[in-house]
Amino acid sequence: MRKTSLALAVAASTLGLSLSQAAFADFIGDSKATIEARNFYFNRDFRQGNSNTPTPSQSKSEEWAQGFILRANSGFTEGTVGFGADAIGMFGFKLDSGDGTAGSGLLVPDASSKGSQDNNSDLAVAAKVKVSNSTLRVGQMQFKNAAIASSDGRLLPQVFEAGHLVSQEIDGLMLEAAHIREVNNRNSNDYEDISIISGGQRGIKTTGGTTSDSFDFIGGTYKVSKDLTAGYYYSNLDELYKQHSFNAVHVLPLGDKQSLKTDLRYARSTDDGRRSNVDNTAIGAMVTYGLGGHAFGLGYQKMSGDTGFAYLNNTDPFLVNYVQISDFGNKDEKSYQARYDYNFASIGIPGLTFMTRYLTGDNVDRGRNLSEGKEWERNTELMYVFQEGALKNLGVRWRNASVRSNFANDLDENRLIVSYTLPLL
Repeated sequence: MRKTSLALAVAASTLGLSLSQAAFADFIGDSKATIEARNFYFNRDFRQGNSNTPTPSQSKSEEWAQGFILRANSGFTEGTVGFGADAIGMFGFKLDSGDGTAGSGLLVPDASSKGSQDNNSDLAVAAKVKVSNSTLRVGQMQFKNAAIASSDGRLLPQVFEAGHLVSQEIDGLMLEAAHIREVNNRNSNDYEDISIISGGQRGIKTTGGTTSDSFDFIGGTYKVSKDLTAGYYYSNLDELYKQHSFNAVHVLPLGDKQSLKTDLRYARSTDDGRRSNVDNTAIGAMVTYGLGGHAFGLGYQKMSGDTGFAYLNNTDPFLVNYVQISDFGNKDEKSYQARYDYNFASIGIPGLTFMTRYLTGDNVDRGRNLSEGKEWERNTELMYVFQEGALKNLGVRWRNASVRSNFANDLDENRLIVSYTLPLL
C-alpha cells in the first residue's frame, strides 16, 4: 500500500508539473519584449513672446533628454480562459535644459526651480484575460482609435488607467469598449483626472473645472471588403462632452504601383450636462494618390457649431488636419492641406523617407468686433532607419515646423529624434 501510495503521489506530482508546464507554454512562448532608447532634442522658437508662451517673457523652449521604453507583452496560459500581463517601463533623464527654456513637454516640470526635473520613471502594468477571440485588460495602457489616441510625440508615452475589452469573434469585425479613470501624461510622474481641451479660439467654456474621472467609449471597425474599412465610435467624458465619430478608408488600386486612398471622417460633439457648452460638427477628407515611391495628398476640414472640436487634452485628435503643432479645430475654422511623401526605397535606398506638407486655415471665429482668424503651418520631415550592419534598427528623424497666425503664437520648431529598438524576446 505504501509503495502504491508513493507511486501515485509521484505520478500525480509529475502529471501536475507537466500540466503546469503545458499551461504556461504559450504564456512564455508567445511573449514579446523590446526596449527602445529614444534621444530627443526639442527646440521651439516663439517668434513673439506673449501670454501664450509657457512663461510670458519666454522667447524659446529648448531641451534635450534621453529616454528608455521597455514594452513587454506576455502570451496567454492554455485553457478555455487564458491569463496574461502587459507592461510598459519608462525612464527619462535630462541632458540639457538651460535657464528659462523649459516647457517642451519632454521632461516633468519642477515647480521649485520653474525648470524641469532631472529624471522621471514609471511602470504601467495591465492584467489580461482571454476567452475565445475576446480579451479584457485591466490596468495601465495606451489607446489608438477614433475616440482616443494616446500621445507618443515626446520622450515618453502617455498612459491611461482603464478597463478595456476587445472582441474579434466575427471575421473582419473588431469591437471594443473601455472605461478610463485617470491619465499619466507624457511629462508627468502622477496619474490625474482627465481634462477636456479648451482655451485659444476653440470657444469651449466649462463650469466647475475642466476635468473628469470618467471617460467611456464603445465602437469598432469593420472590413467591408479588402479595399474598404469603416468605423464608428461613441465616447463620453462625463459631464463635459459626448461624441459620435464615423470614418471610412478606401484604397483603390489603379494599376502598376498606383493607388488612390480616400480617408473620410465625421464627428458630432455635444455637451454632457451643464458643465460645458460643447457643440461642434467636424468633417474631414484626405485623398492621396500613390505612384511608385511618390504620394500626393489633398485634405479638407471644416468646423461648424458653437464651439471648436472637443477631445481629451494632450491626446492626438481624430482630425485629418491634425499635424505637428496645430489641429485646425477652432470654432468655424475651414482648413486645407497639400502633402507630398517620397519613399527612397523605390530608387534603391530602403529606410529613407521624406515628407512635406502645407496647411492653411481661415474663417476662425475670434469673437465680436474682431476680424476672422487665419493661420498656416508648414511641416518637413526626413527619416532614415538603418537596414543592416551594426546600426540596424537605428532611426534618425528630423522634424521641422513653422506656424503663423493672427490669434496665437508664431512658432518655428525643430525636433531631432534618434531611436534604437532592441528585441529582447
